[in-house]
Amino acid sequence: MAAEVVAPGRVAVVTGAASGIGLGMARRFADEGMRVVMADVEAPVLEAAAAEVAGTGAEVLPVVTDVADAASVEALRDAALGAYGAVHLLCNNAGVGGSQDPLWEVPLADLEWVFGVNLWGVVHGVRAFVPVLQQQDAAHIVNTSSVFGLFAGSLGAYGSSKHAVVALTESLHFQLRETGSHIGVTLLCPSAVRTNFDTSARNRPPEAGPRENTGAVSQAARADLHARSAPPREPDEVAGMVVDAIRSDRFYVLTNSARDAAIRGRAEEVLAGRPPTPPLAW
Repeated sequence: MAAEVVAPGRVAVVTGAASGIGLGMARRFADEGMRVVMADVEAPVLEAAAAEVAGTGAEVLPVVTDVADAASVEALRDAALGAYGAVHLLCNNAGVGGSQDPLWEVPLADLEWVFGVNLWGVVHGVRAFVPVLQQQDAAHIVNTSSVFGLFAGSLGAYGSSKHAVVALTESLHFQLRETGSHIGVTLLCPSAVRTNFDTSARNRPPEAGPRENTGAVSQAARADLHARSAPPREPDEVAGMVVDAIRSDRFYVLTNSARDAAIRGRAEEVLAGRPPTPPLAW
C-alpha cells in the first residue's frame, strides 16, 4: 500500500493560508495530525490564523511570504525544512483579483501584480519545492486555479492568469509522470466560496497603482455571477474535497456543477471554431 500524504506527522505547506480556502486547508490538515506551515503576505492576519490553528494542539509554523518573489518562496521552503526537515504536501493557493478595465488600459504594474501572485506564485512554488518533494516517500502538489480558468471569460488579468495555472498544472502532471516521479498533482478550480477574496486589494503593493475597481468581478457582474451559481461553499468544505482528491489521486476538483455547461460549451466552441460565449451567459 502506498504511503499516505495526508497523515499524522506529515508536513503541509499552504500559501494564502491566513484566510479563505487556504485557512480551511490548514485547519483540515491540522485536524489530520499534519504539521502545517502557513504562508501569507498579510502578517497580522497570518499570526492570528496560525494561533487559531495551533490552539487545537497542532504544530504550526507561520511564515510571512510574498509568493510573487522567488526568494521569498525559497525562504519559505527553507523555513519549513529548518523546522520539520521535510515537506510532503504543497498547496499553491495564494491568489488575488484585479482590475476589470480593458487589458490595453490596465496599468502594467496592475497586470504584473495579478500575474505575479496568481501565476508566478505557482511557478515559484513548483520550482522551490519539487526537488524537496521528490525526496519524500509520498508527496503531492495542489494548485488553486478557478472555475474561470476552465471556460472562456472576460475577467481580464484574473481570468487569464487562472487559465495559465490550469495549463501549467496539466504540464506539471505530464512532466512528473514522464520522469517517473511519485509526486501527485491536483488542480483545484473553485466556484463561489465564502471567503474575503473580493477584498484582495487590501494586500495590493503601492507600485501596482490605485485600488479602484480591483475585485475579481465587478459589483454588477458579481450579482449576476452569484445568481447563476450554486450557493457558496464554506472553506472547510472545500478543504475536505481537497483531502479526498489527494487520497484518491484525483486531478481536477470543481466545487460544484453550476458551471459544467460553460465548460462543455467552451470545448464545443473550440472544435466548431465559434467565438466564445460571454462567461455569465451560460
